[in-house]
Amino acid sequence: MKKIGYAYSDIFLRHQLPQRHPESSERLEAINKIIHSSDLITKLVTIKPRPAEEGQLSLVHTEAYIDQIKTSEPGYIDQDTYLSDGSYEAALYAAGAVIRAVEMCASKTIDGAFCAVRPPGHHAESDRAMGFCLFNNIAIAARCGQKIGFKKVFIVDFDVHHGNGTQNTFLDNDTVFYFSTHQHPFYPGSGNENETGIGKGKGFTKNIPLKEGTEDNEYIKIYNEKLPEIVKDFNPDLMLVSAGYDLHINDPLARMNVSDDGIRGIVEGILSAAWADNKIPVVFTLEGGYNLRHLAHSVKITIESMLNFQM
Repeated sequence: MKKIGYAYSDIFLRHQLPQRHPESSERLEAINKIIHSSDLITKLVTIKPRPAEEGQLSLVHTEAYIDQIKTSEPGYIDQDTYLSDGSYEAALYAAGAVIRAVEMCASKTIDGAFCAVRPPGHHAESDRAMGFCLFNNIAIAARCGQKIGFKKVFIVDFDVHHGNGTQNTFLDNDTVFYFSTHQHPFYPGSGNENETGIGKGKGFTKNIPLKEGTEDNEYIKIYNEKLPEIVKDFNPDLMLVSAGYDLHINDPLARMNVSDDGIRGIVEGILSAAWADNKIPVVFTLEGGYNLRHLAHSVKITIESMLNFQM
């Protein structure tokens, strides 16, 4: 059985949003409840998050932006992204949790991890909050991973919304590959097929925009046929996954037709790409997903698949 880490902290609940905001603390409470009420928690390696250092944040974000998030009064900082008194601390620990998971992979303490964190991150630009996201957790972890010896990082993003912030961070980079499937046209409007990178990063971004209503079979084909080939060609030594479960058929913020079986097929395709040949560590990090019951069950499916992966 694989050694799989699980990162969670009640600090993430301090990011308190207005009533009826979809990115609520109840999301993590539902996830944590299902993990602890099953026998899964006994099979996982506990990852104790620590706050990211500002120097680590600055690998992706500008100092002026970091200071803005640190010092701004509570309120909306864009049309749907909110800051509360506890948001900066929660965001530090969210990024720090993913960094810690990568460090534990580097030391071979674990083979992979699931980071149940919030606020999410993949929309956050270097100098701008966006789409519920403050700091770009997965981009920061990728840069930190490269600082400790991972030379090539492959990022997979299956959130129903395109991860514009992550893509833009590495658009001209040939050592980080960004692969995304997402509903299109849809928020935030980026993620066209012709967005493939710039300069030396040309060819190291792969977007697969999908129409509204896309079902399990198309997702499973992409993740079990296309993805492994691209991963093999890039030959990374670390895989990071923006795990957004808002592609589920019952999610209130999107219109895809992905069932539990589809979630399982996507995850198994990712794991096969990472573990079948190269056996590289893989860290899943929570992004979207707003139906509490189906979000929690999707995370459970993901962790079960990681624990039970067979060659």
